[in-house]
Amino acid sequence: MVESPRNTGVGRRALLGTLAAGATASVSGCLRRARSIAGWDPMTQVSLRIKTLPADSDPYALHAARTIVSWYQAAGIDAQVIPVSEEELLRQVLLGSDFDIFLVRTASLDRDPDILYGLLHSRFADTRGWQNPFGFADLDVDEWLETQRRTTGDRRAGVVTDLIESVGRSQPFTVLCFPDEIRAARSENYRGWQRAELHSPHGYLRLNSVADTDESADGDGGDGGDDGSTLRIVGTDRRPTENLNPLSVEYRRSGVMTRLLYDSIGRATADGVSPWLAESWTFAETDDGPRATVHLRPDRTWHDGEPLTAEDVAFTYAMLADTSLGATADQEGETAAETRIPAPRFQGRTELVDEVTVVDPSAAVVHFSDCSAQVARRAFTVPILPKHVWADRTDRVSISGIEVGSATEALVTNNIEPVGSGPLRFVENTPRESLVLESVGEHFLFDESDESDATRIAPPQFDRLELQIVGSDNAAVGVVADGNADVTATPVGADTVPQIGRSSDVDLVVSQSSSSPYLLGYNTQRPPLTNPRFRHTIARLVDRSTLATDVFNGYARPAVTLLDGTEWVSGGLEWDGADPMTPFLGSDGDLDLEAVRTEFRNAGFEYQDGKLMRRT
Repeated sequence: MVESPRNTGVGRRALLGTLAAGATASVSGCLRRARSIAGWDPMTQVSLRIKTLPADSDPYALHAARTIVSWYQAAGIDAQVIPVSEEELLRQVLLGSDFDIFLVRTASLDRDPDILYGLLHSRFADTRGWQNPFGFADLDVDEWLETQRRTTGDRRAGVVTDLIESVGRSQPFTVLCFPDEIRAARSENYRGWQRAELHSPHGYLRLNSVADTDESADGDGGDGGDDGSTLRIVGTDRRPTENLNPLSVEYRRSGVMTRLLYDSIGRATADGVSPWLAESWTFAETDDGPRATVHLRPDRTWHDGEPLTAEDVAFTYAMLADTSLGATADQEGETAAETRIPAPRFQGRTELVDEVTVVDPSAAVVHFSDCSAQVARRAFTVPILPKHVWADRTDRVSISGIEVGSATEALVTNNIEPVGSGPLRFVENTPRESLVLESVGEHFLFDESDESDATRIAPPQFDRLELQIVGSDNAAVGVVADGNADVTATPVGADTVPQIGRSSDVDLVVSQSSSSPYLLGYNTQRPPLTNPRFRHTIARLVDRSTLATDVFNGYARPAVTLLDGTEWVSGGLEWDGADPMTPFLGSDGDLDLEAVRTEFRNAGFEYQDGKLMRRT
């Protein structure tokens, strides 16, 4: 039997909380009835606003939001969709908590349960970025999140199951589906689209040049792009042409371009995290947590020619933990720890690191917090930054000399021209129109002399990568069909499939390996979304099967949890034609209104003339 942390004190705390809640509910119930009789307890209709992206920014989000709002309205809720540009939506949601509900497609997620730590732990409830944007706080969930970091094997699997079940009951967010990634591609210049996995930055590097393949067949051999070949891609997301800051929250969704520009110590794979910029690492257990000695690949340089050393590694983790590097502590006794400004995009991972000690230019020792070595490796997937570039970006943001907000130059710089160490380097950009990168021939990824290195691949069969921006998915497909691009860089909507099919020179490329789901996120600090029973009930107003069929045209996989499709989700928690935790209150997209009203009444709400009402 798997031991559960419920037996280590959580149960007692939960019991005391239940008793206290019961006593409070009893008293408040009497007071509420007294106020109602006296006419002092006004009622108002439940009102919810879903913020999401306009149709030209996302092929599915607005349609999905409108479908969900129609279910809300049928249930008596005053519901409305508010389309917001992507940058503004991410600012409002991730930086300002200015929302009731948001519907977005997330960035690519790690397939490790520890992704939930940053998303849900109460210590991040007031933090900016993807660290708990829901403002969620639950002591039991905190306990599961902390325990899964310290345990391994069957013990961890049992804890993760408890965690998934607890999150499913409280519903700080509702996972909708994992969409297929649809692209249009031409095969006259490059092949290998079906296996390329273009949601990963290295998918582009594994494409086969038709000219190179033909030369190899003639016995001449490939030249790795020496003929000056260009890979042309077209997309609708203009942000990579304006901002290449890997720390930016509102400018990074997929992060493909920045991950081509920057290396990390390790790389997430299907088997965990493997060495990348590191040649190797060794772990040791100490009384204070794991410790890893990291050996960097020798003779690495930044794109500007400066040497890349362990000093850059130590600097990166210090910068990500506090982008002011301690400079914001005031003169009244506040410490740097109390005034630090972390990089919100990576805080869930950098919180794992206590300290980095430089041993020599090519080696560093990383001291981790109280976690397992398996979880600690997640911290190795952050981009390593050049100290000589980023050390001058620690000042607070100011307007006319007046400091504003909890932000530093490191968090708001557009970082153009970027200096990284990745397999591609920056060449030029035209904001909102184009971006050009070129291959770094000396990158370790392309070192053909080391055949034992599992990370090595053949040099890319292009010299340049050119990204062109257009205004819609249909326009992007048109550019490919006209022969002016090789592939649509960003996935396009299912409604473009007929357009792709009509072009004899264009292939339909569909990938079902997406790790970027759509979800509804709830502001758990804004009534009535503060009520977990209410959140659970509105989750049951959503028919995922209908969304997958009607909104995504069948190009989506309904899901229950962010870990869907991994070994961490037991059979009883997986989607099996229905949601085992928040089953739809109806069938075939039609709500059972009597069942809906019963559920809301059980959650403490009332109905008047078909409207869902709450006391204010």
